[in-house]
Parts: sequence; structure tokens; C-alpha cells
Amino acid sequence: MKCKTRDEMAQRLAQDISDGAYVNLGIGIPELVTKYVPNGREFIYHTENGLLGMGPSPEEGKGDHELINAGKRQVTALPGAAYFHHADSFSMIRGGHLDLCVLGALQVASNGDLANWSTGVANAIPAVGGAMDLVAGVKSIYVLTQHCTKNGEPKLVDACTYPLTGCGVVNRIYTDLAVIEVTLKGFQLVELSDGVPYQYVQDRTGAPLLPIKE
Repeated sequence: MKCKTRDEMAQRLAQDISDGAYVNLGIGIPELVTKYVPNGREFIYHTENGLLGMGPSPEEGKGDHELINAGKRQVTALPGAAYFHHADSFSMIRGGHLDLCVLGALQVASNGDLANWSTGVANAIPAVGGAMDLVAGVKSIYVLTQHCTKNGEPKLVDACTYPLTGCGVVNRIYTDLAVIEVTLKGFQLVELSDGVPYQYVQDRTGAPLLPIKE
């Protein structure tokens, strides 16, 4: 059995992005997606702090410390990239001009609810960022995350117990174990990672997981 690495998860998700799509990437594993544009396709990456045409992070020591994404990670600008005001960036998001947003998650419910900004712990520092705007304004939402927490608890659950980022917003989930669609009937298994049995994934999912359609 071979669970996917973080890079393999990002590469798998990139295969499902349409040519010419306008894409926003969340902080963490989603940032890796910039490294895996399939041959023959072009993705136009958007970041909330005002860049359209974002490229992957530069090699260590070769970046511009003033060229960063919303997560404060150094990035590159592709030919034809455009810079704009923070307010204009959110107008693009709220106006429905982005095709896809890829976000991390603390929990995803079987109805597509997303919790990705706080565990609700009393002393936790709120850091929702632009996620609430993104899930409300972007056409499709993909989640890219480990299937379980570091403590082995399921991130895919029947109902979220953490504060919500958005209700019924998630379309697809990409984890180290599987690719899962969110449907009206709940979690629908699309694909298993190589050698990973269905029951192994179901045992680590906190809600019923419909098997792959024949």
C-alpha cells in the first residue's frame, strides 16, 4: 500500500484543472499545485494580495522578498502577469471571475460544509483570511488535505464540529488516500491511491463513503 506524498497529491489534483482556468490556491499543500501544470495546459494563478499570473516558488535564495503570495511565501511572476490593488483582487473573487479555488481543510462534512480556519479553541487566533470570500465567490472548490489529522482523527466527517468557513461549498476532495466527490448522497469515492483498499479509507472516514461506481 502506498499513500500519496504531498507533491503527488498536488500533481493528481492538477490533472483535473481545465486548460485556461483561473485558479486561486490556499496556503499549505495547495501551494504545491503550481509545480504541476500538465503539458499542453495553461493555468492562470490568482493570489488575494494582488497578482494574476503567479508562478511557482523560486529556488532558495533566488527570489524577490517583495514578491509574495497571500501566505507570505515567495513566488514568481509569469510573463504577462498583472499586479493590482487588494480591493480589486477581492472584486475578482466576489464577482465570480475565478474558476477554481484549492484549499486545505481541518474538516469537510459529507454535505460539502468546510471548516478550515479555526478549531474553536478558546485561545486560538482567528485567521480566516480570504477563505470565506473564496468559497462564496469562486465557481468550484477543491480541498487538498491529508485524510486524517496527525492524531489519526478523520478530517472527512458526517458534520463539522469546528467553526465553518462555508456551507455546502466543497465539490471535490484530494487526499493521500483517495479522490472523493461530494454529492447529494454524501461522499462518493472516485479513485483510490495505488494499493489502498476501500475499507482502509472507509475506516478513516468519519461518514459513509460510497464505493467507486462501476
